Amino acid sequence: MYKASEARYQDMPYRRCGRSGLLLPAISLGLWHNFGHIDIYDDFKNIIYRAFDRGITHFDLANNYGPPAGSAEENFGRIFKQDLKAYRDEMIISTKAGYYMWPGPYGEWGSRKYLIASLDQSLKRMGLDYVDIFYSHRPDPNTPLEETMMALDHVVRQGKALYVGISSYSPDQTREAARILRELGTPCLIHQPRYSMFDRWVEDGLLDTIEKDGIGSIVFSPLAQGLLTNKYIKGIPEGSRAAKAHGFLQKDQITESVIKKVVALNDIAKNRNQSLAQMAIVWLLKDERITSVLVGSSSVQQLDQNIDSLRNLNFEHSELKSIEDILNF
Repeated sequence: MYKASEARYQDMPYRRCGRSGLLLPAISLGLWHNFGHIDIYDDFKNIIYRAFDRGITHFDLANNYGPPAGSAEENFGRIFKQDLKAYRDEMIISTKAGYYMWPGPYGEWGSRKYLIASLDQSLKRMGLDYVDIFYSHRPDPNTPLEETMMALDHVVRQGKALYVGISSYSPDQTREAARILRELGTPCLIHQPRYSMFDRWVEDGLLDTIEKDGIGSIVFSPLAQGLLTNKYIKGIPEGSRAAKAHGFLQKDQITESVIKKVVALNDIAKNRNQSLAQMAIVWLLKDERITSVLVGSSSVQQLDQNIDSLRNLNFEHSELKSIEDILNF
């Protein structure tokens, strides 16, 4: 029988989510990979336990996480029912809808029909009465933004979600979504964009937009699908994401130029007594507009290493300049 560590809140810093009353841990656990039915149940159960023991209160899911789609929510729900239910009021559980889930015209994107039906399915899979945050997972080019935002407002008024957010919306889309939600009386709590040293599109207006509108942010893919680790310095290891034909990281992305940058960044990390992955995580957290960084994990050891990055959050000016010089080379 799992019993949470009494020391779970001693070391994790918590950051205010925009101008809301909600605090999120500096590092949150994402269940995108490694928590589906194809994975080993006891392994990811222990990862979730360890995360909570170390102060990670926020568990980030989506309807399509697995594989197969839906299985991450099912597995999380099973763990929650067995051992975490007593800690529900200490947890932030989020899910999303936007990508393909079932056949026919109502199984993806941003219609009211899809979003509300999907959240009902997610709650059933996880055995929850409500989620803390419900996201529109991606903007829908064919559904009026007002309809999507009204659906988010509706699930809050139903009591099925406490807060709502958006993911991967452009600065202009974010600005308009925030305006609509504000007028409806359900402010946009949070934006979840992709962001890393190698993928900095959010710096082109999005971070300024969320700051102005009082929206928090939680960033995913902080390690650029594994590029910002030591894994690829000496080539593409067997079993890595880049070695898989249908993975999100492709071999052609691991160029000679990228490897040179990774090697140089790794040298800076060593001088900070961090791994490259640890430095990449805290490099994101140097910006106060970033509420939390989403990390995935395939083992308890990897999770611990990611959390241990928080032991050195500060950068010297010379370090930041060297990092910029490397990234702009």
